Amino acid sequence: MLDEKSISNPFLNKITKILVQFGIYKSTNFKGDPMSSKEELLKKGYQIATFAAGCFWGVEATFRKVKGVDFTQVGYTGGTTENPTYREVCTGNTEHAEAVELVFNPSVVSYTKLLELFWTLHDPTTPNRQGPDVGTQYRSAIFYHNEDQKQAAIISKMNLEKSGKYDREIVTQIVPAGPFYRAEEYHQQYFEKMGHDGGCIIKY
Repeated sequence: MLDEKSISNPFLNKITKILVQFGIYKSTNFKGDPMSSKEELLKKGYQIATFAAGCFWGVEATFRKVKGVDFTQVGYTGGTTENPTYREVCTGNTEHAEAVELVFNPSVVSYTKLLELFWTLHDPTTPNRQGPDVGTQYRSAIFYHNEDQKQAAIISKMNLEKSGKYDREIVTQIVPAGPFYRAEEYHQQYFEKMGHDGGCIIKY
């Protein structure tokens, strides 16, 4: 059942409709993400997925509403600079992307389903850009953690290309996951801290 807040918030309502359509809507958010919980979840057989789809605030806010996703954090990955700051990433010199790392229960939500949601959240045909946000840090990328994720990502991208949904080339990178540097704390669960549920440029 959708809660009153979901129905009254236009931006959230768009997210909710997509998640309900995919059958993965979670009506209540989990609050806070102590790093210890990530390790405990992994011990229970959960898996990690990492996606870059523009501004990480909105991407994280959406994945936090997915049933089976029980940990998220935003950060920087795919570049060359160790432990970069947000200001450094914004220069483009670190080569990092703004990304979301999530820990999910594969018995509740499949990686393939997460990929479907990933494609829905942004425009994968715009190199180094999402809406007004421009820079290499806003590129579209899937960072796979094992061979199964790699193959799933490749097939998912091929299926999207064959669908004819886009006239332009899909430029999403599919690359192995490397070091993930957790972003500054004020970026974590940003919309929850600010008391609202969205506002970044996300394609719906």
